[in-house]
Amino acid sequence: MITLTQRPFAPGVLLDEFCNGRAEVGAVASFTGLARAEGGAAQILELEAYPGFTDAMIADFAERAKTRFALLDYQIVHRTGPIAPGEAIVFVATAAGHRRAAFEACDFLMDYLKSQAPFWKKQHGLDGVRWIEPTAQDHDDVGRWDRSRLRAEDLAQ
Repeated sequence: MITLTQRPFAPGVLLDEFCNGRAEVGAVASFTGLARAEGGAAQILELEAYPGFTDAMIADFAERAKTRFALLDYQIVHRTGPIAPGEAIVFVATAAGHRRAAFEACDFLMDYLKSQAPFWKKQHGLDGVRWIEPTAQDHDDVGRWDRSRLRAEDLAQ
């Protein structure tokens, strides 16, 4: 399930709800991303998205993750609009038969959300407003999944 919301959410409540009634799941991994104050430079982080487009793109990628990691389920909740330092921006949970698949799928989804999902981010601070772009590290993080797939295919030959 993919949810874009302008309202704050409680990651612990989401995780409890996600885990509830999963008698056949062997592992659940989750990640919660928080807005940083950046040493006082960030007073508000603002995320823009296009409802109907952004959530559809995320859902398409999440379904690919579900297949790639044999997930039993996933949940992604992502904030939009103004977000104060310390507030949750994103929650990702993955359910799988085994821990490795749950961990890797959660990491895979976060790498996508951080560097490729169609969000536009602005930081509002004492020095004004600035757009935030994915860093070189963000691109390296998401690129490793393609490299790991290539290595696995090479080993299979």
